[in-house]
Amino acid sequence: MIWMWLGFIAFVLLMLAVDLGVFHRKTHVITTKEALAWSAVWIAMGSAFTVLVYFAYTHQWFGLGTMPDPVDGLLNDGSTAAEKYLTGYVVEKSLSIDNIFVIAMVFTAFAVPPLYQHRVLVWGIVGALLLRGALIALGAKLIAEFHWVLYLFAGFLIVTATKMLLLEPEHADRNENVVVRLTRRLFPVSSRFHGEHFMVRAGAAASYESEVPGAPAMPDEVVERARPGTLFVTPLALALVTVETTDLIFAVDSIPAIFAITGDPFLVFTGNVFAMLGLRSLYFALAGVVQKLRYLKTALALVLMVVAVKMLLAEWLKLALGKHFNLYLLFVVFTILALGVAGSLMAERRDSSRR
Repeated sequence: MIWMWLGFIAFVLLMLAVDLGVFHRKTHVITTKEALAWSAVWIAMGSAFTVLVYFAYTHQWFGLGTMPDPVDGLLNDGSTAAEKYLTGYVVEKSLSIDNIFVIAMVFTAFAVPPLYQHRVLVWGIVGALLLRGALIALGAKLIAEFHWVLYLFAGFLIVTATKMLLLEPEHADRNENVVVRLTRRLFPVSSRFHGEHFMVRAGAAASYESEVPGAPAMPDEVVERARPGTLFVTPLALALVTVETTDLIFAVDSIPAIFAITGDPFLVFTGNVFAMLGLRSLYFALAGVVQKLRYLKTALALVLMVVAVKMLLAEWLKLALGKHFNLYLLFVVFTILALGVAGSLMAERRDSSRR
């Protein structure tokens, strides 16, 4: 099975290299049209991977599907594995939309120019994949050894969903993040952005770069007064640190949701990875309209509630609906999300007509 893991990780690294080294080699502002195109590419890849999952588990390539799923105790054949992967992917993809609200707040709090937001998101997603991989490995081991952990996950999801329904989202404060405060203690911080650099040295050649191509460069008084060779972190690095730490919080919320569907580490990891890979382009596609989807957060909270109930009643649902009961869960998730988006658009149209 190690070859399946290595092959998938190599594929992900290849796609990131193509994305960064070919299509986004030059720093530029991501347009909505470009973001929608890349979102379609990543969603198509994530959906098409279902076919590979089906054949891999049908023919038990590299030992896939030979061990019982820790969540329902069933051996995953091609159809059940494909259902679980696709359901987990849709759930994680929908929950990743909530990240967009917070990322937009972070970029606003740090006044990150649109020209450099892409770089922050790319490295933020790379870090997120590493963090989620570690959390998934830990969660899979816990569920395999202690099945009752699933009920703790279910309770945690219910609490998270209740908070999403009842509490207003917090605004990102550039000075409140504990990791940001620690970074400020460890490194001096420059007062200005230095192009797309996360760190600069005082006295380095071409240290001062313009935030907008063609505009005159503005000197950074803090860096100018420092001893030559002093290493500074830029506000862009602080934004990256904030994005990473907030994603860790979201991971703690979203990873238990996919463990409600399957405990197979390969299905959990691949579903998470494909959901995260498209987050960058999804942000640029939806950042301008996400605030208008007023009922989306309610829909996401209801999705978490449904997933938690499924986790608690998995044995009963398996007896009542059969081994393909994840298809029903997938349909319910799609319906909730569709109603949330449709309701938001109708409310926005009604308000526009009143104005």
